[in-house]
Amino acid sequence: MSSFTLTTQNEKKYQALLKRYPKKDSLSLPLLWMAQYQDGYISSDAMRFIADKLDKNPAEIFSVASFYTMFKLSPIGNYHIEVCKTLSCKLCGKDEILKHLESKHNIKPNQTTADGKFTLTTVECMGACAGAPMMTLNEVYHEKITPSQIDELLGKLS
Repeated sequence: MSSFTLTTQNEKKYQALLKRYPKKDSLSLPLLWMAQYQDGYISSDAMRFIADKLDKNPAEIFSVASFYTMFKLSPIGNYHIEVCKTLSCKLCGKDEILKHLESKHNIKPNQTTADGKFTLTTVECMGACAGAPMMTLNEVYHEKITPSQIDELLGKLS
């Protein structure tokens, strides 16, 4: 039994989506998104809940959630910084960007600052190779980013 449940608004969205899809197991991704937006990450309880909703095994939901880097399986900081680690970004300064973030906030990739403010992750190609190096801050793209631009951007956060 799961302690997770959808909010009333998300349950209504789920019911509306059920009418649009011929097979309810097609709703794995939409339900994972709902759970993540609702709680900030996708808990084990949320995955069990989704599995029950879709008549699937929880392992099937976990395999989908863990495949995509956009899904967070544990709590993250208030500000999520993702740095692209693929070739274009590497050639254009990704290492300098990553070292700057690590030293400035005393964290490594896949860690959260002690105050819970920032989580740093590296991800595969973000599809912005012409804007390398690039990072996202809470899913907003920042292309051709420099250490000084990062300091300015993060300095504006409360």
